[in-house]
Amino acid sequence: MEKAIILVNILNDSETTKTIDEIKKISGTIQAYTVYGVYDVVVIVEALDMNKLKEIVTYKIKKLPNIRSTLTMIAVNDYSGANVKQ
Repeated sequence: MEKAIILVNILNDSETTKTIDEIKKISGTIQAYTVYGVYDVVVIVEALDMNKLKEIVTYKIKKLPNIRSTLTMIAVNDYSGANVKQ
């Protein structure tokens, strides 16, 4: 499985909730968060292979009408189950 974290800028802030609802409908979307800072939304996507991941990001998420820009980061190592000391 391939996983990516996508940082999203929304064109119209008043449409953020509607845009997230549309993102959540896209197959492969695992999680979506509104965030403060440079980006408006963080989306986590999972797919069987890189081609499917590319398809989700390029042809589905980026094509939504209220998306201004995205930055995609491909996950390399998964430490989500690790006992990381702080």
